[in-house]
Amino acid sequence: MQYQILWADDEIDLLKPYIMFLQSKGYDVTPVNSGADALEEVEKGKFDVVFLDENMPGMTGLEVLPQIKQMKPNLPVIMITKSEEEHIMEEAIGSKIADYLIKPLNPNQILLSVKKILDKKRLEEEKTNISYQQEFRQLAMQYQDRINHEEWAEIYKKLLFWELEIDRTENKSMAEVLNMQKSEANSNFSRFIEENYEDWLNDPRADKPLMSHQLMRKRYFH
Repeated sequence: MQYQILWADDEIDLLKPYIMFLQSKGYDVTPVNSGADALEEVEKGKFDVVFLDENMPGMTGLEVLPQIKQMKPNLPVIMITKSEEEHIMEEAIGSKIADYLIKPLNPNQILLSVKKILDKKRLEEEKTNISYQQEFRQLAMQYQDRINHEEWAEIYKKLLFWELEIDRTENKSMAEVLNMQKSEANSNFSRFIEENYEDWLNDPRADKPLMSHQLMRKRYFH
């Protein structure tokens, strides 16, 4: 897999040695020389990390950053600045940058920052997939047993949790497996409803969820 890097700097031509260095390490780098161009590339392309110069004419890096986060909340941004002023760092960190580098840049410093971010993403994705695989069998065994409505609610909470976790991963490699499990759970839940609905309506002693016709009386008028 070749990682995609977007680098926005108004002096991008001067950064060619660093770009070539990253390319020699197997990264694909897209250079742009303005904040507007960076936003255009983020909107139409798929990047793994963005290098963003803080002090660009026109739109500054600090102005571009929240717009990137609005379009792609999970896209890591590394802020590059000539200034070590505390308020700039605080504003950048408050806008959820992944890292920041101070000019003059060092090739190994750049590589370390990229690896730290991309390895973190990879490790988090692997952990999510492995954790879901471990719970997959347990969930399947639960909804194939005879369980009550409260246990069904817990199963759907877990499925929703894993749907959100897997959706945050880059490759979503377990999404198809999760969708199949949700479909199977839905089928079993439908059978559960068919088998129990009549008793819920007619048997006052039945263990049942709050029914729609009881909602106002039990929750609002009791």
